[in-house]
Amino acid sequence: SLVGTATPGMLFQEDRQTSLHPLSLSWVLGYNSSLAVHSLLDGEDRVLLYVSSHTVVIHDVLGNRQHHLQGHTNVISCLCVSEDRRWVATADRGPEALIIVWDSFSGVPVRTIFESHPRHGLSAIAISQDAKYLATISAGMVQRVCVWDWTSPTEKPVCSAELRPEFGYQDYVIFNPQNPHEFISNSKTQVIFYLWGDAGLQYGAPILSSRTFHSPVGRFSQSVFHFNNSQALTGTSAGKLVVWDTVGTSRELQAKPHCMRATNLVPLQRDSITVLQVFESCIVTGDVRGQVKFYDGQLQFLTCYSHSKVGPIRSISFSKTPPDRPGASPACSTSCISSRQPFVPRNFILSSSDATVLRVAAEEAGCEEVLAEARRALGHDGLLRLWHYQHTRLLLSRVFTQAGIQCLSYNPEGCFLAAGFTDGSVYILHALSLQSSCNEFKFSHGPVTHISFSHDSEYLATADEKYSVTVYKRVLQNGTTCWEHLAGLHSHYKPIRSILFGVQLDSNEPRLLSLGEDRQLVEYDLKSSSKDHLVVLHKTRVEQIAVPLCLAWYPQLSTESFILTANNCYKMKLYNTTTKMCRKTLLGPTYGSPLEKIQILPTTETTDPQKYYLAYITKDKVGLQILPVDGNPHKSSAFICHPDGVSDLASSYDGRYVFTAGGHDCTVMKWEVNLNALDAAVSLGGEDLIPFYNQLEGGREGEFLRELEDYFYYVQLRSHGIDTLETRQVSTHIPLEEIPSVMRAMGFYPSEEEIEEMINEIKFSKYADTGEQVTKINLEDFIKLYINHRPAFGLSMSKIRRAFQVLGYDNENGDKVIDRGDFLSLLQCRGEHMTEAELAQCLATLLGPGPVGGGSPLDTRDASGAEALTEDKIPAEITAEIFTAAILGLPIAEPEKK
Repeated sequence: SLVGTATPGMLFQEDRQTSLHPLSLSWVLGYNSSLAVHSLLDGEDRVLLYVSSHTVVIHDVLGNRQHHLQGHTNVISCLCVSEDRRWVATADRGPEALIIVWDSFSGVPVRTIFESHPRHGLSAIAISQDAKYLATISAGMVQRVCVWDWTSPTEKPVCSAELRPEFGYQDYVIFNPQNPHEFISNSKTQVIFYLWGDAGLQYGAPILSSRTFHSPVGRFSQSVFHFNNSQALTGTSAGKLVVWDTVGTSRELQAKPHCMRATNLVPLQRDSITVLQVFESCIVTGDVRGQVKFYDGQLQFLTCYSHSKVGPIRSISFSKTPPDRPGASPACSTSCISSRQPFVPRNFILSSSDATVLRVAAEEAGCEEVLAEARRALGHDGLLRLWHYQHTRLLLSRVFTQAGIQCLSYNPEGCFLAAGFTDGSVYILHALSLQSSCNEFKFSHGPVTHISFSHDSEYLATADEKYSVTVYKRVLQNGTTCWEHLAGLHSHYKPIRSILFGVQLDSNEPRLLSLGEDRQLVEYDLKSSSKDHLVVLHKTRVEQIAVPLCLAWYPQLSTESFILTANNCYKMKLYNTTTKMCRKTLLGPTYGSPLEKIQILPTTETTDPQKYYLAYITKDKVGLQILPVDGNPHKSSAFICHPDGVSDLASSYDGRYVFTAGGHDCTVMKWEVNLNALDAAVSLGGEDLIPFYNQLEGGREGEFLRELEDYFYYVQLRSHGIDTLETRQVSTHIPLEEIPSVMRAMGFYPSEEEIEEMINEIKFSKYADTGEQVTKINLEDFIKLYINHRPAFGLSMSKIRRAFQVLGYDNENGDKVIDRGDFLSLLQCRGEHMTEAELAQCLATLLGPGPVGGGSPLDTRDASGAEALTEDKIPAEITAEIFTAAILGLPIAEPEKK
């Protein structure tokens, strides 16, 4: 209904409604300059359509508004627009690739094709002149060409064919405007002609080399059908046009794709042709020098447009209506060379590979820059731009030529902006002018990865790729405030993931911490540090197996103060800020990849002082989490922001907006925060233990919970004595020391350190409030403890195989194995090593307690018993499968056996 009543320009006529999602995309800076930019409206309107990462952006330049077409989960790899500009087809490359056809008038997706090319996605797409058919080419090593009738509900293509690898990687396709049953594609080295119908899809690949015309051809860029309907043209990197035509008898011409041959090689110009189009009765080319040239049907030159600021042309989009008056050609154009009627060009939009979009008005004398964005991964070109994010207006910019920008940080007052560079240098700039407030510093020995100011702006700290932390201090010299280098320290032996300033609990002095992939949380003593001597106050190992990835100060939600970390096992942990003891382990958001960075959303005077929220990014998503964290999955929400990788996260001062920066997609996204939507999702997810029951296999009424209750009450019996005849006191609690037994019975096998953390978590849960320790746990708290501490995705064969990859060797069959003697030695000497007696008892329990080899029963008190048992029941070489199935006795799922 909305599509049926839609009209051009309707998208921006209505007021934008409040999104029902916790995060909604508000604005996108940057676009994919390797794809075409299209003009959607004629006249004086500047409405552009382009691709930014996985989003199609419809941008009203004059009105400073954007509308976003969102539906792809991977980066969009190709797009096409119908002749009337209404229908837009987009496709992506990656797992679960999609083809989506959009109505550009209403912004509604009218057709989605799933699993069109499921393994690799698409490299090229085209839409026919009548806007009924799509031609697609897959992106795999072996490419498949398909024709789709997108107006039909069927999920299968009308016809398809597989291309031979020697044709090269086909990355461009276009329909014949006069016949939707013909289309053409090309790679850098091969042009292919197609004809489809009831007989299926036929194609021909004519051979062309430098010997054909005794002249270098160059590499192919784009192809088009000539408007005379018998020829086709292909542009080359040598500035030439290959003319293709049918050759053969009338009967042979019926199989037209097989009869196309190169009949001429026309040297049009010296510069490489990057764009080739047919517009009305003109052949139009764009080249690497930013020139747009017009030729007639006989390839006679008509006119040229060029601009000094334009790089290699990537696309040209013409206005559908001619200008009001013929007017003079732009000042940058040459004169018209035509012996017939005067050539009247149309207004057009052109985009270049350096991320610049220009509007060329035929009736005016000049070119207008419509859009200019970053052409490389953010910061890598040394471009620093200052935006007014509420008005989405560029204020000023500065280019640093010596290196790329790696990280940025404002001081709390917003007066200074610190920038860390890829060459290890640090600049401290005035926030509004972007001019340097002092000379650059270069004390880091590698690219600066993190930079941060203290709360009082007295200190600035950086971390670099050489695992060092460097501190700068603000000083007063000759009555002027300036910065000087204080000290640096090689404090980690693996990459540093976070540096964090805080405030001392008993004073207003700043604290500084760093967290590394070496699992070390390092706190520095800034007060005792002196010139070239950075003092370490504490160094704490915060993880046993997992790798910590990010760090933040936890809001003061209780009498105890915490530091919040997140690791690569999808766990979030709370550490006491003073003792660094792990006080709580909680299940974090599980959206495909662990949390990479976290930030507490700022609060304002109008918000509830007891309500706090956490913004985070994963590998490709941005999300929000309600605090306190407790393992309730409904408290978090995430959305894909940069499928190729998100590099950083920031929030506005009032917490109304969250900003994400991509990498190679050259985009920054502004997200509007709607906390009410997130709160509503929590209410809909259920109260009390309902969200936790749903995370158990079978839910609240499942067999898993019944079994847990049985074990829970069996432990009560065991704690009173199984054989006692005394009256039993039935309780809803079990002693804390019984927690490991029940956990193992339920299939979770924690390490000794994890057991200690679980017991301490319950034991000291009320200590800060009451000063008393807890000695028992009830079923409800146990369920939460189990869900938060167990592995987020269970125990998988892939993890066991990965351990064998590290610890084992290749045997003569090519399998990764561990020698039986090494196996026993590793268990007794590495990690949480077992004693000989413990190992013997454990193996006896796993492999059976009976007589070994017909001898006397096994004595589990002696290590020789373990050796005898292993020689009899464990092979000399142990594989991951033998270890899992034969020793541990765990089943291996069928998909994991392969």
